[in-house]
Amino acid sequence: METSISVRNVTKRHKLYAGTSEKLKDIFLRKDYGEDFYALKGISFEAKAGEVIGFVGINGAGKSTLSNIIAGILPETSGEVEVNGEVSLIAVSSGLKANLTGRENIELKCLMLGFSKREIEKLEPGIIEFAELDQFIDQPVKSYSSGMKSRLGFAISVTIDPDIIIIDEALSVGDKAFSEKAFHKMMEFKKAGKTIIFVSHSTKQMKKFTDKVLWLEFGRVREFGPTKEILPKYDAFIEEYKAMTKIEKENYRRQGQSLPI
Repeated sequence: METSISVRNVTKRHKLYAGTSEKLKDIFLRKDYGEDFYALKGISFEAKAGEVIGFVGINGAGKSTLSNIIAGILPETSGEVEVNGEVSLIAVSSGLKANLTGRENIELKCLMLGFSKREIEKLEPGIIEFAELDQFIDQPVKSYSSGMKSRLGFAISVTIDPDIIIIDEALSVGDKAFSEKAFHKMMEFKKAGKTIIFVSHSTKQMKKFTDKVLWLEFGRVREFGPTKEILPKYDAFIEEYKAMTKIEKENYRRQGQSLPI
């Protein structure tokens, strides 16, 4: 099968500053201010066309950072990412402009993706119907709940029919009925042979939906392979992690983050 996504030795470094003055000094002076923080450390994996890859890991593992790099929203610090096809990132309020109405956001997003005014007019009713926003579609997005933002972002993204879909916790926000409808839509995309990255804390959905699982831990790949092999290991780890005290969890994180790159 053709390779749809190729990630090779990708690292992402951020700067952590003690305050605004330290950040300004780092920008304007030829000295190294701030502390380096590595959100990703040498990540490598491949997704074949039509595969559904699940990203799992505790908070801070690097799942969203990696998703945003694959989607082209964040640049990698080093390494290479190759994506064959148009990518759509579905995350809570991703790409939505708070001061615009829901309808205006639909038009703006579609225009940015190269659709004509006439094409947008045809797409818009279906997007609004799927999002189930009714009269709220002409209200500013800043007045929306997180569930409403997620529904709108999801409806726009699935209607434009991309080659590669990245779902970052978008199915975990909102009511159960819409989550089930959205999950059904993702199953349709899977049957259609779309390549999908699925980021979720729901291992139940992972078991139903994914072919492989990438387990991230402190910005590194801990395990990558078939879902039936990796997910039981991850489930066992989560049970152990939940049983840890607050101090044990802090020590565990500190040890993991201090490992050399």
